[in-house]
Order: sequence, then structure tokens, then C-alpha cells
Amino acid sequence: MTPTLLRICVCVLLAPAALMAQGAKGSAADASAGLDPKALSLFHATGDSWPTYNGDYSGRRFSELKQINATNLNQLKNAWTYKITGVGPQRGAGSPMIKSTPLMVNGVLYFTIPDHVFAVDARSGKELWRYDFVDKGGHLLGQRGVGMFGRWIYFLSPDGWFLSLDATTGKEHWRKKIADEKLQYFTTMAAFIVKNHVILGVGGDAMDVRGYLESRDPETGELQWRWWSEPLKMGDAGSETWPNQGALDHGGGMTWMPGTYDPELNLMYWGTGNPNPVYAGQGRKGANLFTNSVVALNPDTGKLVWYFQANPHDTHDWDDVETPVLFDTVVDGKPRKLLAQAGRCGFYFLLDRVTGKNLVTKPFSKTANWAKGIDAKGQPIPDTDKEPKVDGSMVDIPVNGATNWPAPSYSPLTKLFYVNASEGYGVAYLYDTAAEPQGFGGGGSGGFDTKSALLAIDAMTGKVKWRHEPKGEGAEGGGMAGGVLTTAGNLLFTGDSNRLAAFSPADGKILWSQVLESRVSNGPSTWMLDGKQYVIVGAGDSLYAMVLGGK
Repeated sequence: MTPTLLRICVCVLLAPAALMAQGAKGSAADASAGLDPKALSLFHATGDSWPTYNGDYSGRRFSELKQINATNLNQLKNAWTYKITGVGPQRGAGSPMIKSTPLMVNGVLYFTIPDHVFAVDARSGKELWRYDFVDKGGHLLGQRGVGMFGRWIYFLSPDGWFLSLDATTGKEHWRKKIADEKLQYFTTMAAFIVKNHVILGVGGDAMDVRGYLESRDPETGELQWRWWSEPLKMGDAGSETWPNQGALDHGGGMTWMPGTYDPELNLMYWGTGNPNPVYAGQGRKGANLFTNSVVALNPDTGKLVWYFQANPHDTHDWDDVETPVLFDTVVDGKPRKLLAQAGRCGFYFLLDRVTGKNLVTKPFSKTANWAKGIDAKGQPIPDTDKEPKVDGSMVDIPVNGATNWPAPSYSPLTKLFYVNASEGYGVAYLYDTAAEPQGFGGGGSGGFDTKSALLAIDAMTGKVKWRHEPKGEGAEGGGMAGGVLTTAGNLLFTGDSNRLAAFSPADGKILWSQVLESRVSNGPSTWMLDGKQYVIVGAGDSLYAMVLGGK
């Protein structure tokens, strides 16, 4: 590293105007210039970076790039592979697994596994630096990436530490404790940057604690605001959906996945997790707001603007943290700002993102028979006969839900919403029959007639337009894997077991595939560098970069 670059690395945090002035591109060392805030737009179209977990604020995972398209897809080949080495097994998980979507800023990729952050040259796959929070071994939980503000990288260790790293060197800048692991909180999400706020969420169910979302100052790490997933006390708005203060204090509603943001409305959209105790709901009668909801918050204050509850009084551990995807369209001749979500509870929801009003609620996984109907707000009505029982209760959704954390995608070209879904049946059991149970209080087991499928859902109606269901063994089997990416080249990329496959987004026909050494484990992404469009995907402990013509 040159003395000049070292001097750049110790400069103060760049202001937005300075960042825009430093738009240099070229070598991987340009990471010192930091992240241009213009890249964090609502619908990012330039394609020369992937600056946040979902690529832009909308969560659509749609790229305007079309250098790679159906006419030349057969030329797409591996340019380089980066394999993680020198890291011990993750507890209970064997080899390291890349679940994070790498950021790509100024020619550098930043990605994570639990306890480790990596910076890799996007052109060559050469490691530039690595930060080790824990030297060997590590935590079991997945870690889904980093956030970036100016020249700082923000990383959450699984046990509640919030760290700022220098993007050029990987050197630790500071660390702050944001969650108590002794209360079984864990922190695995990719930090989400909105203006001068670093937004952080938490997970954890085992000890019946409250969920929360908080904002930290990007320069100091100090707390700016905290929003709790339940009302703080009886009498507050939403507390009428809980029986007493004790239930509120143990409420759950974890916030462990990144949200989305509309700069024009200055509203941030976030999904919340299940209430506690997880399976035993008899001590928390009521809808249990604001768990299992999409909430709209003011990012400057943390104040709740509206909410929509996707799964009232959840007793199946179906967190509603799945990405709230934002898109704009015209309805009845008028422009509408909309939000779509495919929930773990098996329903597709379409909301007006200005008001939170429900427009569509429709099952996408069999009948989602845990619900006996839809109320006037568009919210499913739980069927008490389908709640966990001592001798088991079967529903037509697998135990782990109809979908999970892997990212969906929305294409404005097809107006279809794409998601990797799970179908089948699960059984939920009640272990603790006490009036006020503690801990999980039950559990799910069994997987009957389970299968996965890539679904294309009409975004305006919720109707499934086409589906791809893997068949056979080897590259053709093992189910759908990872998240979904769509592009203006009329392509859809996702994992089909241990291969990355490209589909026609209009009809689901497979156009191309490449077998990888492991099952796809993250969400594919794409960006342009030196006039070449790259497609990046993680599979197990390796990151693959593909371009037309390969190396």
C-alpha cells in the first residue's frame, strides 16, 4: 500500500458533497473514496455498484443491466472463484457458508460469514483484507452482510457487537454493544443505511424478550432512537391486543432482516417476527401487535406511521421478516406506490405503501389453511383448530414456512413477483400447557410431501402465473436455493440445488445453468465494471464471479 493511500485511509468521514466529488474508478484501491450516496436510490439503475443488501432501497433485486441476455447467455462463464480458507468450522454447520449478498463499491466486494468480514477485488477475486472478530471456529447463526456509509463498513457480530471498519484496510474503527447475548438476542442482519442513520435489527426467541429496531449514528455508533416491536405499556396503542403487561414485556417480534425505504415519502418498511412464547399462545391471547407485521417507520424518529399484520397471534414461528418489496405502477389511470410481500405464513400481500391499506391477500402455498378467512383489513383470521396441540396439529405449510429469508425479486418488465417457495405439510405440537408458558412452549416437526418451487406471481392479483419445480437427482434435484435476481436482459437468476440457473422470467423456461461445488446459499447479484457485466453468487464457502467469455 502506498503512502498516499495510507494518508487517504486516515482521513475524516467524507461528507456527501465530497463523496460525489470523489467519483474515481479504476483499481480496487478506489475503495478509499467511499460510497456515493446517490447510489442508494429507490430504483437504482446505473448498475455500476451494488451498494446495499438488496442492491437499492426498493428491495426489487432488479437490475437495468442487459449486456448479458438470452442471445449471448451461452457465453457466460466463470471469471474467478474466491474460496474461504483459514476459518474453522461454524458451530454445528461444518464449513463456512456465505449467506450474505456482497456489496460492490468502487471495484471492491465486501461480504461476511459469522465473525468474519472479507474485502475482495471484484476484478480478480483476490483477497484485499479480512477482519476476524473470532479467529477460529465461530457462531452457528448465518450472517447476511454489511452496510456502508462513506468509507466505513458496518458489521454485526452474532453476539450483539456493532462494529465500524475502515473499508480500505479492514481496521476496526470502533465497536458498540447493541444487544445482550445473555438474554439470547442475536444479531445477524446486514446494516441498513438511510441518510445519517445506520438501522440495526435483532433476533432471538429463546428467553421471551422484546424485539426492537434501532438507529445508530454512523460516525460515533451512538444510539439515535429505538423502536420496540410491542407497545411499552398497557394503554398504549396496540396494547389492547395483549392480555397484560407481562405478556407485553416478553413479546418477541424480532427484526433480523433488512427492510426497504422510500426517500420521497421518507418511510422505512420493515418486517417483524413471531410473538413469544413461540408455539404456546394461551398466555398471550389477542393479535399481539406489532409482531408478524410490516411496519412503516419514520427513519429520523423511529415513530410508527402505519402497520399491517400478516399473521395475527402467530403460533407457528412464521416470522414476517420477508422483504417488503417496493414498486410503482398505474392503477385505474393513477400512479400508485405499492408494497408487495410473500410471507412465511403462505400469503402474498399487496399494500398501498403510503397508507398501508391492503389491496390483495392471496395464498401462494396450497390453501394456507391455518387461516379460516380474511378480515376487512385484508389480514388472515387464524383458525384456532390449527393451533399447536399436545397430540399435534397439521397445516398445509411446511414447518419452516412457505418461504424464508432468501430474497425475492420483482421485474417491472413482466410485472411479476418471484419467490422461492416451500410447499407441503407440517405438524405443530404444544409442549407446555400452563396458563403462562415460557420459552418456545412447543415445536414443529415432520415434513410431509414437501417440495420447493420457483413461483412467478402476478404482482397485482397474487395469482401464480408459472412455477418451476425441480425434478430428478444431482444438478436437477435438491430443491430451489438462495434468492432471486431479475435483469433488463430478460433473465432471472436463482439457485436450483447446486447449480446457478438462468430462467426466462416470462415463462420459467431454463435458458442456462452452471453446476457449482455446493448448493447456492445467497442471493445472486449483478453489476458493471470496466465495461463488463458480472453475475455474482455464493455457494457454500465459495464466491463465484461470471462474465461473458469467462476470464
